[in-house]
Amino acid sequence: MSANPLAPQRLRFPTDASALSARIWPASATRTDDGELAVGGLTASDLAAQFGTPLYVVDERDVQSRAVRVRNAFTEAFERIGTRAHVYYAGKAFLTTQVAAWMAEADLRVDVCTGGELAVALAGGVDPALLGFHGNNKSDGEIARAVEVGVGTIVLDSLEEVGRVARAAADAGAVQRVRIRINSGVHASTHEYLATAREDQKFGIPLTEAVAVAEAVRAEPSLAFVGLHSHIGSQIFDEFGFREAARRLMDVHAELVASGPVPELNLGGGWGIDYTEADSAFAPEDVADALATIVAEACAERDIPVPEIAVEPGRYIVGPPGITLYRVGTIKPVALETDSGEHATRTYVSVDGGMSDNVRPALYSADYTARLARTSDAAAVLIRVVGKHCESGDIVVNDEYLPGDVQRGDLLAVAATGAYCWSLASNYNHVGRPPVVAVADGRARILVRGESIDDLLARDTGVVPGA
Repeated sequence: MSANPLAPQRLRFPTDASALSARIWPASATRTDDGELAVGGLTASDLAAQFGTPLYVVDERDVQSRAVRVRNAFTEAFERIGTRAHVYYAGKAFLTTQVAAWMAEADLRVDVCTGGELAVALAGGVDPALLGFHGNNKSDGEIARAVEVGVGTIVLDSLEEVGRVARAAADAGAVQRVRIRINSGVHASTHEYLATAREDQKFGIPLTEAVAVAEAVRAEPSLAFVGLHSHIGSQIFDEFGFREAARRLMDVHAELVASGPVPELNLGGGWGIDYTEADSAFAPEDVADALATIVAEACAERDIPVPEIAVEPGRYIVGPPGITLYRVGTIKPVALETDSGEHATRTYVSVDGGMSDNVRPALYSADYTARLARTSDAAAVLIRVVGKHCESGDIVVNDEYLPGDVQRGDLLAVAATGAYCWSLASNYNHVGRPPVVAVADGRARILVRGESIDDLLARDTGVVPGA
C-alpha cells in the first residue's frame, strides 16, 4: 500500500497504524499484551464499559508531572539571572476543582478569566492571593467579587477598567494589585483566532498608550501597579514572536521603571504542543531558558533591575495527558477524484460524539491524531473521523490513516484532547457533554459527571415535572 493522494503532505503513510507516539499520547499510554490501548493502567474497553462513550480521559500523574516540570524549568532558568518566576496555570484550558487542587499542590498559581472560573478555583482550595484575574469585559460584579475574596492580581485590559477596579477596591477598603495587558502588535505564527496581540484585536492596550495607563493606575490610591502583561496567542511553534514581544515589553518596562517601581513582568503563555507527528513543540526548559536570556540581556542593555517574571502555560500541562474515547458507528467509503485526475477513496468514520465535545477542528482547522483501541495488521486507509451532528464541518480528525478493517462498534481514541475540548464543549443538537475521568495507578475517578437527557430537560421550563 502507498499514500493516498487525498492525504495532506504533512501526513505520512504509516509503517504501523497502531503505534503510539510518546510525543502525542499521555505518558502512561501503552498497548497491553493483547494490543489494547491502556491509559493509567486501565484499558479502553474497561473505561468505556464503566463510563460509556464519548469519554474524556485524563492521565492524572502526567498532568501533575508536567505542572512540576514547568515550575522547575522556570524557577531554575530565572534563578540563574537573579530573579524569581511565578507560574500561573491557564485555567481556561481545562479547569475543575480537582485540577485546581493539583495545580496548588504543584506550587502553581492559577489564572482565571470569568466569575465562574474564579468560583471553581476557590472551590478547589486555591489561595485567592495566588490567583490572577483576566478578561477583556469583566462585569462590575466579577470585579467586586475578585476584590472581595482577595485575588492576587487583576489584569486591566482597558483604560476604563482602571477607574472601575479602583472604585471596587476603594469600596472594599482594599488596595488591589493590578497588571496592564499590553497589545504588543506581534503577529504570532498561529491561526488567526488564536493570535491575541495583533493590532486589530479586542485584547489589551496598545504599546503607545501603556505609559499613560500606568500613570492613571499609579494615581489611584486603591491600586498597586505590579507590572505589564503580554500574551501573543496560543499553539505557537515559532520562537520569534515570544522574543519580539518580550523585547517590546522591556522597552516600556524600562520607561516605567524610571518613574516608579515595576516589580514584575508577565510574559503570558501560548507555546504549542504536538497534536500530530508533523508538529514540533518546544520543551518547557527551552522556553524558560530563551525567555530568561532575553530578559537578562534587555535589562543589562537598559541598566535596570531584573524584574520577577510570571508566565501562564495551560495547554502544555493538560493537553497531551488527555484523550477522548469514542464508539465507531457508520463507516462510509467515498470515491473521489483529485485535482490531477487521480481516483482515490476517503473513508468517513462516524463516532458517537463530535463538535459538541471537540469544536477545535471546526473553529481553528485543528489537526489531531487518532488510533483504534485495538491493534490490527490490516492495511492502512485514509480516514476522516466525523461526528453525529447536523453540520458538514462536524469533523473530529480531518485526515488520518487507520487500519482498513475499522468496523462499527470499535473503540477509537483521539489524542491530546485535554486542553480546550471539555472547556469548549456544548449541547449542540441536545447532546449531553461527556464525563471527564482521571486515571492513575489502575484506578479511575470522575472529575466531572456526564450530562443525561434529564439534565438537558431540567432547565427547559416547558417540561412538566413528573409528566
